[in-house]
Amino acid sequence: MSQRPIHRREQLYVDGEWRDADDVLEVTDLADGGVFAEVAAADGEQADAALEAAQRAQVEMRETTIPQRVEWVETIADELLERKDELAEVIVREAGKPISSARGEVDSAAERFRRAAEEARDLKGEFRQGTTSGHEGWEAIVKPEPIGTVLAITPYNYPLSTTALEIAPALAAGNSVILKPASKTPVSAAILADVVSNLDLPTGAFNFVPGRASTIGDLLVGDDRINMVTMTGSSAAGKHVARESGMVNLHMELGGNAPAVTFPDADLSDVAGSCAKGSFKYAGQRCSAVSRVVAHEDVHDEIVERLEAEVDSWVVGDLFDEETQMGPLISEDQAEWVEELVEDAVERGADLVRGGERDGQFFEPTLLANVPQDARIVHEEQFGPVAAVTTFESEEEAIEVSNRGDLALDAAVFTSDYDRARRVADKLDAGAVRINGAPSHGIGDIPFGGNKASGIGRQGLHLTIEEMVRQKSIIL
Repeated sequence: MSQRPIHRREQLYVDGEWRDADDVLEVTDLADGGVFAEVAAADGEQADAALEAAQRAQVEMRETTIPQRVEWVETIADELLERKDELAEVIVREAGKPISSARGEVDSAAERFRRAAEEARDLKGEFRQGTTSGHEGWEAIVKPEPIGTVLAITPYNYPLSTTALEIAPALAAGNSVILKPASKTPVSAAILADVVSNLDLPTGAFNFVPGRASTIGDLLVGDDRINMVTMTGSSAAGKHVARESGMVNLHMELGGNAPAVTFPDADLSDVAGSCAKGSFKYAGQRCSAVSRVVAHEDVHDEIVERLEAEVDSWVVGDLFDEETQMGPLISEDQAEWVEELVEDAVERGADLVRGGERDGQFFEPTLLANVPQDARIVHEEQFGPVAAVTTFESEEEAIEVSNRGDLALDAAVFTSDYDRARRVADKLDAGAVRINGAPSHGIGDIPFGGNKASGIGRQGLHLTIEEMVRQKSIIL
C-alpha cells in the first residue's frame, strides 16, 4: 500500500543561505499521482550569485586540509543514513523507483561518500628529482590542489546515488561545488543540500541551484568561473554542454545501448536471467541497461523462450510494496519514445513476443524477437523495459553489429570459451565489457564511462577525484 501522500517545498541554497525564487519546479508524484513537491527554480541572477559565491570560496577551499574534507564526506554519509526513510520515500515518489531499490540507492550514496573519504587520504603528492640535462640537481614537490569550481549536472534516474558520485569526489578534492539536479527529480538533491548546509564548509563553497535548463543551463556551463563540468545524462544533452562550455575540464557519462553478445556455448539460463534483469530493472532507465541481446542464430529461439519465461517473474505494482520490482517511466514523453522504438522494430519485421502496450507513462515489460539489424532500437538508446533480441552468424558480424552506431558505454559477452571471451571483449567498442554477466557500474571502485557519444573520461571514485585536482610542481 502507498504511504500517506506528502507535500514538500524546497528552496535554493546559494552563498550559505536558503533562498526562494519567483519560479518553481512542480515534481510529479509517481506513486500516487499529482504534485508532491514544489522546488524553487533559480533564475539567471541567482545562478550568477552561485557562480560568484563558488569562485570566492575557492581560496578558502584550497586551504582546507584532507582531514577536514574527510570529516565532511564521512558526516554526509552518516546523515544520509540517518534520513534513509525520508530519502527512500522521496526517491520512490520523484523517480518512480520501487521502495526496495530506493532504500538501496540511499545506501549506495552513503557508501560513495564514505569511500570518497578513503580516496581523499591518497592525495599525498610526490617528490621528484630532475633527470634531464640542464635540470641536474633540481628537486621538486608535486602536489595535488583543487581544480576550482565544479558544476555537477545530475540525472533523474539515480537522483541521489549518481549525485553522490559527482559531489563526494568534488568535496573530497577540496573544490567549490554548484549542484544543478535534474528538473524532474530535485527533491532528494535538496535533502543532500540540507545535509551539506549544516557542515562547516567555507561560505559559498556549496550551492544548490535547481532550475530549468532553458533558463540557467547555458549560463552555468558557459561561464568562465566554472573549471570543470561533471555530468551524467543523455548524449544529446552532453553534446550541447560540450558546445556551450569554454576551456573547462569535461567529465561526462552519457547514453548507452549495451549489447549482450551471446554465443552457442553460453549458459543460456544465466543469459536469460542476466539479460532480463539488465533490461527490466528500474524499467530499463539505466545507462548500463542491456538494450539488445545479440544472439547467435543457433540459440536465438531458446534465448527468446527463456526470456519470455523471465518476463512473468517481474512484479509490477504499488511502488511502496516490498515485492514490486518495476514501476512507471519518468514521464509520458519517455514512454511514448519507447513505444515509438518498439513500433519501428515491429514495422521492420520484429516479432512482438510479449508486452508492447503503453498506459500513460507505464510501459509493459516487452520482449522483441528476430529484430532486424536496421531497427532503430538496435542502435538508439531506449531507456525503457524492452529486451530486443537480434541475431548474428559469425563472431565478426557480432562485433560489427555491436559496434555500429555512436553509443559505446557498456557491453557484455556470454560464452564458456575463455579465449573467445577475451578476444571479443577486446574488440567491442565500449568503456566496460562484462563477461558472463550484465553490465553494472556499482559503487564506482571499477572505472566506467563511454566512448564515442557515450561520454568523456572515466568515472569511479578514485579516477574522479584524480580528475578533480590539478598538479602543481614546486621546484626547490
